[in-house]
Amino acid sequence: MQYEPRGEVGTNDTAQMWRDSGRFFEFRGHRIFYRRQGDGPTVLLVHGYPFGSFEWHRIWARLTANLDVIAPDMLGMGFSDKPIRGGYSLLTHADMHEALLRELGVDRFAVLGHDLGVSVVQEMLARRADDATLPAIRAAVFLNGGLFAETYLARPIQKILSTPAGHVIGPLLPRSAIQKAVTGLFGSATKPANADLEPLLDILRHNGGRYVSHLVGRFVQERRQLRDRLVRPLVDGAVPMVFVNGTADPNSGAHMVARYRELVPNSEVVELPGIGHWPQLEAPDATVESVLEFLNRSERSAD
Repeated sequence: MQYEPRGEVGTNDTAQMWRDSGRFFEFRGHRIFYRRQGDGPTVLLVHGYPFGSFEWHRIWARLTANLDVIAPDMLGMGFSDKPIRGGYSLLTHADMHEALLRELGVDRFAVLGHDLGVSVVQEMLARRADDATLPAIRAAVFLNGGLFAETYLARPIQKILSTPAGHVIGPLLPRSAIQKAVTGLFGSATKPANADLEPLLDILRHNGGRYVSHLVGRFVQERRQLRDRLVRPLVDGAVPMVFVNGTADPNSGAHMVARYRELVPNSEVVELPGIGHWPQLEAPDATVESVLEFLNRSERSAD
């Protein structure tokens, strides 16, 4: 079942326009927001934590000029429902993306994941090793994220929020503390202006997000539990893959690139020096050019 967008979000015209351009579908009794636009080969965008699909807005026009682009908000983030007792596991997030693909009749697609999204993509790749009836993933692009749990360096605030204390601290965390934590993940020369950060923070808190963000963030623990399953498709070369990395990211920058090259045979990496955790926001032109070049090349190779 699909729904039209409704309601308002903050006062930022760009964020409101993003929401107004999307739709909703039902997943396990919850409303899931997504956008779909463009023509060409299909690519699924899997966003990171803690914001949502709006993190793609700076590369959206270039992608949709060349591709059929699908970008949902995961449960608990963005403009999707944020139930207090929602299921926020990596497996549930992967289930939601699979359900959306079925809803839209997609049987073959490429995928681009960032942050939490890289783990969701890894889980989706692992499933296809066991079930050939799932829609085929033709290629995967990873942006900064915890591809290898043992290498990911979580920030102190992430560690605190993922403990039982997160139930108390999470809802009370002031906007200024979130802003400081987020800004610290950007490169030193690519810090966001307040005008760029405000809509992201509005979306984070939209629809009661402050009460569930710490729950969603526990995927960091789940990565460790599922580590071998998530890493296997990378080591096995399940599909053509590229890792586009902002090397100044303290969470998953140059150190994650080193681990990727160590474990992934014939690894392909695009390094973006001086760029932090959000290449698609900090260096949109370089990021989208790398993504399109790789996806076009992988599509030609498949023909």
